[in-house]
Amino acid sequence: MSRRIGGVLAPIATPFQASSGDLDLDRTASNARRLLDDGLDGIVAAGSTGEAPLLEAEEQRRLVAALRAVVPPGRWLLAGTGAESTRAAIALSRAAAAEGADAVLVRPPSYFSAAHSAASLAGYFRAVADASPVPVLVYNIPKYTQLPLAPGLLVELAAHGNIVGAKDSSGDPENLARYRAAVPQWSLLVGSGSLLLRAVELRCQGGIMAVACFAARLSVDLFAAAQAEDWARARELQTRLAVLDKEIVGKLGPAGIKAAMDCVGLYGGPVRAPLAPLAAPDRDRIGQLLAA
Repeated sequence: MSRRIGGVLAPIATPFQASSGDLDLDRTASNARRLLDDGLDGIVAAGSTGEAPLLEAEEQRRLVAALRAVVPPGRWLLAGTGAESTRAAIALSRAAAAEGADAVLVRPPSYFSAAHSAASLAGYFRAVADASPVPVLVYNIPKYTQLPLAPGLLVELAAHGNIVGAKDSSGDPENLARYRAAVPQWSLLVGSGSLLLRAVELRCQGGIMAVACFAARLSVDLFAAAQAEDWARARELQTRLAVLDKEIVGKLGPAGIKAAMDCVGLYGGPVRAPLAPLAAPDRDRIGQLLAA
């Protein structure tokens, strides 16, 4: 790639129509415009926050197309394309590329996690990267996959010309540091808003953070302060962002993120079944956190 993927990106929540449960692409576009206006460097479609496992392949394709129409040149559009089979991940990656994604974010297959080895995972990522028309980022999200990716696997994959980075959503600063040491030539993005300052200190390229779906400006300001080495301001902003990340993203997941988006004037709307709607006390708590 001509430049490293980096900055602050939001793994945008997927809006569904309250009456039918169908995709709401108009609200997808309006949310993206607002977030980009707040200074984000890019958007990720069909990530974990976007309820990717609950989306159909055609919905993912349409989501990427709708976002490409509003994400301008110079801002990143990534798409989550990991799947349970190599064949499906390749198909999703090709579809995302055809609709204008700049790169794809690929989680490991996890249903048969106990059957996987370092060799089988390396084969999966290499096969997707071989077939993908756009660059691939490896996505470590053990909270959901129950399959943590070892730094050694990244080293194995580093020789592949179409694998250019990773997102680490382990939530572990030590793991992030090990990743940075393993692949210094890659774009490395942190997946936790609580660790954005630490990521900059480790010379990572930025973050793909769910908290940026409803606290974009705070996230952008923190990243800018850290890059400018204004450490006092960066620490103060990190403290504020970490509260929102831990209390809303960490404890309440997609339903909490969508409720927070509703609170700040974006459209969050319902989650897709079988995910449960947020309880009223949790929604009230989110309002209090954002007001503070």
